[in-house]
Amino acid sequence: MSDAIRTLENTVLAQIPLARAMQLRLRDYDGDRLTIAAPLAPNSNDKGWAFGGSLVSLLTLAGWSLIVLKLRALGSACDVYVQDSAVRYLAPVWDDFIAQARLAEGESWETFASTLAARGRARLTVDCRVPLADGADACTLQARFVAISKP
Repeated sequence: MSDAIRTLENTVLAQIPLARAMQLRLRDYDGDRLTIAAPLAPNSNDKGWAFGGSLVSLLTLAGWSLIVLKLRALGSACDVYVQDSAVRYLAPVWDDFIAQARLAEGESWETFASTLAARGRARLTVDCRVPLADGADACTLQARFVAISKP
């Protein structure tokens, strides 16, 4: 795990109580895609599968973390907020799970960075998914995030 991922994971766990309760772990980041993992036990519902609130929380944190890591790599100090999102629950999750985040089709880190530099704020849409063991989607989230430069 890179220092950037470790630092962000420590920050998220220290500052977001829900992330601690969910026992999330940042797993992989390649500059374009981020993966976060969570165990089923603290995130299960009364039926024994993953609680919908845990799924959407992990997906949202994956998208937010993807943008925060990229901004840190660019040397940009920003606050990042989720502006809006749409979630789809497609199948139950019976095991430990991961959430993957990447830019939505048509989005560009370059455009995002240039808009942020010019205006002090920029928006970016991220596609996130919780895959099943067979590769199908259990849950998806498309979210628009806003980054605002810190003064």
